[in-house]
Amino acid sequence: MKFLVLHGINLNMFGKRDPRQYGTITLEQIDDRLAGLAAELGVEVETYQTNCEGELCERIHRAHDEGIAGIIINAGAWTHYSYGIRDALAILSVPIVETHMSNIHAREAFRHHSVLAEVCLGQIAGFGADSYLLALRAAVSAAKAQHA
Repeated sequence: MKFLVLHGINLNMFGKRDPRQYGTITLEQIDDRLAGLAAELGVEVETYQTNCEGELCERIHRAHDEGIAGIIINAGAWTHYSYGIRDALAILSVPIVETHMSNIHAREAFRHHSVLAEVCLGQIAGFGADSYLLALRAAVSAAKAQHA
């Protein structure tokens, strides 16, 4: 089983961007942790980051034809307004887990709403880099249940 982790806009700046909210871990370190957990769980993981909304939609489209078993997505700010990403995700029939390092519900009001949420299995937020690991565990569990 192969899982796709999608990192959205500005997330390549983890480690430099607002350490109070996001800590000092880098995106590369998060990806390394995900690879380690994937190996432990006996699955594959591919990570992808872009600051271009259309490129993220194109990657989601390709996932449809690649047999991806599940998606973990942190769309960054696009979470709150990108109906294009939401509609691209809606094409998929695999488990999708939305994740955020910070607790978006304890931040600015505009961050409290996710336009992606209704096409996702669930949302994990507020646990720093562990949010990604929890999301991968949830996606793997859901995908295995879906294929049972």
